[in-house]
Amino acid sequence: MNCKIIFSDIDGTLLNGERTLSETTISEVKKVKDKIPFVLVSSRMPKQMSYLQKMLDTLHLPVIAYNGALVLDQEKVLHSTEINLELIEKIISYNEERFDGKIHISLYHNDLWFVPEYDFWAMREENNTKAKPDVLSNREVLVEWRKQNIGAHKLMLMGDQRLIEQMFAYLNDNFSEKLHIYRAKDTYIEVADIKVSKLTGINVLLNQKYNYTLKEAMAFGDNYNDMEMIQGVGYGIAVANAREEVKKVAYGLTFHHKEDGVAKYLFSFFKDIL
Repeated sequence: MNCKIIFSDIDGTLLNGERTLSETTISEVKKVKDKIPFVLVSSRMPKQMSYLQKMLDTLHLPVIAYNGALVLDQEKVLHSTEINLELIEKIISYNEERFDGKIHISLYHNDLWFVPEYDFWAMREENNTKAKPDVLSNREVLVEWRKQNIGAHKLMLMGDQRLIEQMFAYLNDNFSEKLHIYRAKDTYIEVADIKVSKLTGINVLLNQKYNYTLKEAMAFGDNYNDMEMIQGVGYGIAVANAREEVKKVAYGLTFHHKEDGVAKYLFSFFKDIL
């Protein structure tokens, strides 16, 4: 058996239809994780992942957050790539001038999450991820971050579908060479530095912590930001609800995330050794 480490996306992959971990998933991951590291890799911030790690008993294992922009081994930062503040200011200015600030822009750095107001979008994201944001205007965050000389690991833009479509076009027309611009949903855009991806995060862990190759890694995913990871590892597994483009590059397929697809694949693949 050549699989030595497992990576899993969270939303739309590991979580069930109630956006939590099923008892089946918890049970199967716990069977595997002491022999084969089970690492969460997500666009989420670290504290939006740690409560899931606690349920899985994997708090001692690393996480890949913000689509690879931040890689943590417990409290130790193994890798960090931030979005330049000047780019962030241009996006904020466009939102103010073109949309009168109607697009909600969340700003993230490590375990900091700032929202301009505690609105529908902030409450929705809090409900989905079990983390509570701090309320501070985008401009005030920029002032504070300039003092601290830090940038953002991720921007999350949320709003009416029509406005998000216009913002998505603007971002791609102006920043596609510097930023990853990912349409997570019709009403969401996620932004990270162009140099990072889930696969770059995996490579950080394989190079700095685990003496394994990509061919010895398994990864589960469903969406466009999982494609490079799914294609890059030896065992890239797409859940049944994955984008067709993801399925086409996958090594294997498993059940829908609402049907415990990750757990069922783990049981089938590792049943002879666990």
